[in-house]
Amino acid sequence: MTDILSYAGALDILGCERPRLAKAVERAAAVPPTGWGGAAVPAAGLVELRGEIVRYTEDTVRGVAARRGGDTRFVRTRRLAAAHAVIVASAYFEALGEESRPPVTLERLDHTRHPEAAERYAALVRSLLATGLPTPEPHRPYEETRRAVRLVHRRMSEALLSYARGLPVWGELPAGDRARLPALFADGPEAHALRVYDEDYRLLALDRPEFGRWSLAAEQPPPGAGLSRVARLLAELAPPRTGDRPVIHLVRLAAGALDQPLMAGREPPDDVTLPLLGEGYITPRCRVAELAGTAAEPPRPAARSWWAGQRALPDTEAFLVGHLTSLGATQAPLVVLGEPGAGKSTLVEVLAARLAGSEFLPIRVRLHDVVAESTVLSQIDQGLRTSLGEDVRFEELVEAGQGALPVVLLDGFDELVQAAGEGRHDYLEQIQEFQARQYRVGRPVAVVVTGRTVVADRVRFPDGLVVLQLRPFEEDQVRRWLDIWDQANRAVLARRDRAPLSAGDALAHPELATQPLLLLLLALHDATGDGVRGAGPIGRAQLYEALIRGFARREVARDASAIGLPPPRLRALVDRELVRLGAVALSMFARGRPVAAAAALDADLAALCGPGSGADRATRRFFFARRTSARRTGNGTDGYEFAHATFGEFLVGWLAVFAVRELVRRHDLTGGELAAAPAQDLDDDLLYAVTSFSCLAERGPIVGFAVELLAGLPARERERAVELLGVLLRESLYERRRRSFTAFEPVRRPVTRRLAAYSANLTLLIVAASAAPVRVSELFGGPDPLARWTSHAHLWRSQLGDGGWSGLLAAMPALRVSEHGERDILLGGPAEPPGGDGLGWWFGHGLGRRATVLRHRIRVFAERAYLLNPDTDLLADLLDEGADPPLLLRPRGRVASLPRLLRDLLTGEPLNPDDRLARYLDAITAATAPGLPPDARLLALIAHAVTIDGARLPFAGRGRIVSELLHAGADHALLRPLVEAMIAERFESWESLVEAGIPEDVLRKIHSP
Repeated sequence: MTDILSYAGALDILGCERPRLAKAVERAAAVPPTGWGGAAVPAAGLVELRGEIVRYTEDTVRGVAARRGGDTRFVRTRRLAAAHAVIVASAYFEALGEESRPPVTLERLDHTRHPEAAERYAALVRSLLATGLPTPEPHRPYEETRRAVRLVHRRMSEALLSYARGLPVWGELPAGDRARLPALFADGPEAHALRVYDEDYRLLALDRPEFGRWSLAAEQPPPGAGLSRVARLLAELAPPRTGDRPVIHLVRLAAGALDQPLMAGREPPDDVTLPLLGEGYITPRCRVAELAGTAAEPPRPAARSWWAGQRALPDTEAFLVGHLTSLGATQAPLVVLGEPGAGKSTLVEVLAARLAGSEFLPIRVRLHDVVAESTVLSQIDQGLRTSLGEDVRFEELVEAGQGALPVVLLDGFDELVQAAGEGRHDYLEQIQEFQARQYRVGRPVAVVVTGRTVVADRVRFPDGLVVLQLRPFEEDQVRRWLDIWDQANRAVLARRDRAPLSAGDALAHPELATQPLLLLLLALHDATGDGVRGAGPIGRAQLYEALIRGFARREVARDASAIGLPPPRLRALVDRELVRLGAVALSMFARGRPVAAAAALDADLAALCGPGSGADRATRRFFFARRTSARRTGNGTDGYEFAHATFGEFLVGWLAVFAVRELVRRHDLTGGELAAAPAQDLDDDLLYAVTSFSCLAERGPIVGFAVELLAGLPARERERAVELLGVLLRESLYERRRRSFTAFEPVRRPVTRRLAAYSANLTLLIVAASAAPVRVSELFGGPDPLARWTSHAHLWRSQLGDGGWSGLLAAMPALRVSEHGERDILLGGPAEPPGGDGLGWWFGHGLGRRATVLRHRIRVFAERAYLLNPDTDLLADLLDEGADPPLLLRPRGRVASLPRLLRDLLTGEPLNPDDRLARYLDAITAATAPGLPPDARLLALIAHAVTIDGARLPFAGRGRIVSELLHAGADHALLRPLVEAMIAERFESWESLVEAGIPEDVLRKIHSP
């Protein structure tokens, strides 16, 4: 959301050279919003003021349009925004002339004729010239801006009428004229002002092309490649930069990736040619939303269904140009969301390359390469060090840029949030604060941040943030991409007597063909494998496996010793190649990094796959696995990485399922019955080595791939897998007499951590392989299975870290059911099974501001309750005053419970403000019981709740709640939204907040004025 300028602020930016106008506006801006007694009254009357404003618009704003050279990108942006503010205000003053025949002439309203109205005149001038004015924004159509301007003109008329009512002229008007004045103003000055504004807007857009990009484009261009129009549109705004200092050339060199293949890595197989990035990247189509907590429906950017109702962007490239040349780009990050393989990272890569030749300074930061807990500025410095291979600080780079506007491209916030857990739920707010600090010190910076849609519910979105969602390809985009593919590979296909892959054949697999990465893999599989024409439905995991198996089969076929081998033996050799490649992915996954040094991988592969299984051999001819430089590994030696994170995620999931199949195969080879096969006799060594270092749910797609691969197994094999995995789970926390693969240790973990990961992954695999939801009573069996479940859940919570635990909650919903008086836990299955005590009804209510994170926290809290304490009747606890929830601190006596507060908030029980305030204060007391440490989680929940519920509380009462929460030890950052809302409500912010009970030193920590 763009910071709105007033007419006074616009003149300050433009440098008004008309002394009388500047003085009048300066005096108006200096008047306090209340208490006019000491105000300096502008000397110019309305008639003179109107003439000065109209003449200034004609002389100066036209000069802004003509002024093209000498200014930096951001200076030009500010001047154009100021010019727009000027034409909004001046259009109304121009309309007050004789042409529109105002109902009361300005001469009769002049304060010089009514000295007693001097103070009221000062208030009028302030309302006309010192209040915020709307600015065009690239995600809004011009008609929306025009409606906002009309509302401004309506407020100006109301202010003028209010001023007139206090003058003698008002009493001289007939009663009928006084009643008709609002309508006369709307039909006269207001309507004429809008026509003047339209004409001035059109002229400004014609003179300055970037200004024309600030409103949402109306027409959809044909599918384009490589964001080529971005470069052309930017070139129209300013000439290419020359004479940059050497360090800037380093950044521009790092950004110049357009001549690299779509998936840079090793050479693709069988002479297939990958299109270049600048030619083969199809400009995505997007939906756009400005997140507002005041909306009727709370924003849910993690939900596909919510995005279906958001505005479609007709022209993504025009939007990007409009956004980056607008004020809003330096005041809040632009968030780009998409599914895995939707092209988020490629968009960042191409955009950086297109910006590199313009008046922007692109800085790309891969967030999976930085320390997740570090500050935004530190992450940028780390990203520069990785990309440039030398220590270059952000401040030094901006200074060397000599006015080029820095655009920081933070790629993959989902990986950062998953790595750091809930500790980074305010990451987007931290980015916005970083931008505000840089703006204050004269270094404005634009930020674009990308992430997976599914993780969007684990981060808080500030109000007013603009978010894009990358949409799947449409048919014309698929056809365009396949044409590019055909042009690059026509000769190869002709030599093999194969026709190009048609859009019809590709779109027979819509879930694959409409995602850019999967479409590339589909085309590659068609060109090098068995083809996809006329084949049955292909799943995502099937495509990955078929593609990788095809590469492995060709690699094995090159070995003379493999010629003539029977199919089972050949399949075993191919499986061995996939196991080696899976071990590479597992080694990276266990380390928590998408890149690993060659020496470390060599050691891990030798330990898991045997001698001679080095990283180079494992990745040879697999074009999506590539060598990377020492600066990427961070230890001074070269290493390896995958061209896209989903390759590694698939291989980890595939290796886990392979280990399960090996478990079943080896047990069946012995011919033993399950009842006679205690866990100690099952050969689970490979499964333990693969699944005991990290919880598979740390990366959600791993579980998804495992589910799809297990679903493809024969029913009998799946049943055997569930049975054997259940035996192992029941004995998973006991000591094992012997183990193989003990030398495989990519990271050193405590025994408790490895047992926690192993048992959690066994549970995940059981649920994934089962045809129906799994009951805990059947999973553990024996006496008191829920107690055993609870002990496992507490072990997982304590050992898996935030990423593993949160991923486990998301991947394995746990809901309690009651049948015939017996309680049980149901794992997996529908969100609200029959007879379940689920909380789905909570989330149908509109909770107002910042509801997304609150809903997420309550849901996680609910699932955590079912996991950690199956006996918790959570729903009854939240709605029943007599209940005593074990996970909520509620001292007995007069103190009301936090569940009572949540019940009142979520069910909308009518309460008067005093009673509502009392409930909040009681809840704070409940979270800070005497003799017990404060419950930080409950304090955070109260802070979110009072932010949502603030409008129904007295102003002073909110101040008291903030003071009490701070005294109890609540995090300052959690209270910032509430304090900022209070500041917005009262202009005399500091005094009123201090009077409301918030100490001034606390205010300075929470909010910088």
